[in-house]
Amino acid sequence: MDTDPLRHHGDVDAAPGLADFAVNVRGERPPEWLRRRLVDALDHIGRYPSAEDDRAAREAVARRHGRDPDDVLILNGSAEGFALLPNLRPVTAALIHPSFTEPEVALRAAGVPVRHVLLDAEDGFALHPERVSDDADLVVIGNPTNPTSTLHSADAIRSLVRRGRTVLVDEAFMDAVPGEPETLTGDRDVLVFRSLTKMWALPGLRAGYAVGHPDTLAALARHRPQWPVGTLALHAVIACSDAPTDEIAAEYARHRDHLARELAALGVTVHGPAHAPFLLIEHPHGERLRTSLREHGVAVRRADTFPGLGPNHLRVAVRPPEQCAPLLKALEVCL
Repeated sequence: MDTDPLRHHGDVDAAPGLADFAVNVRGERPPEWLRRRLVDALDHIGRYPSAEDDRAAREAVARRHGRDPDDVLILNGSAEGFALLPNLRPVTAALIHPSFTEPEVALRAAGVPVRHVLLDAEDGFALHPERVSDDADLVVIGNPTNPTSTLHSADAIRSLVRRGRTVLVDEAFMDAVPGEPETLTGDRDVLVFRSLTKMWALPGLRAGYAVGHPDTLAALARHRPQWPVGTLALHAVIACSDAPTDEIAAEYARHRDHLARELAALGVTVHGPAHAPFLLIEHPHGERLRTSLREHGVAVRRADTFPGLGPNHLRVAVRPPEQCAPLLKALEVCL
């Protein structure tokens, strides 16, 4: 078993039988229309995925973001993209934290020097571009950021761009932001990773993509195995690229605001402003609270495994109000 805290993720906290507020996936299964598309795609798994299949998926993503298909690389989830980061051969990487930890795992394993650029809760974990050293030739930032739920401005992220530097923006949760006003999928000067896992309940399929300059994508994909993405994942990318998300994102926002109010009313500190489908909360006895919630049948995500956060921080997934009763009831008892 891997004991590296950077490898800890919410699925470890969400044991079977617990009310799951640890994993940031919407629903327990894909929507019916997507399930039908995937069932239909089963007829195609008797042959290898072709260049035409990959091209169709890249064209679908390109249409969604107003890009050229050559600006798109289909991935087995954005997690694969993080594992490929050493292919860019960075000399020094600057990681904006607190944030998703898999990029750091991959870079450290490849021997790439990593520097933390820690953001502060006092100003809402706002980005301070001047804290990033000029010699960093790879900068990684989440937007909106996991686990802080912070949405950085596109202009602030653009200010990180330098000649000879790759700026990677992890937009795994951007489709949960109504209108996606701060997305950088239209900018050729940055590299963006997107995931289909959370919005469409596909963690078991692994489907996502990268958008960036073709030269950067070619370097990223260096030494990938043949047929790197399976047929079902390619069909999922095509189907989800045509699906509207604004209505779902607006619903997420309403549910998030409701849950934030309920948590605050119980005396829990809720960090904000929040823009993602989860909330970062804090309590003076956070670790004890997490353990007590588990004993009462509720799983929340420990957040002390994120650089810059401690045992008093917890991450709570946003659920519809009618599904929040177990969490709120357990919190009332435990507090």
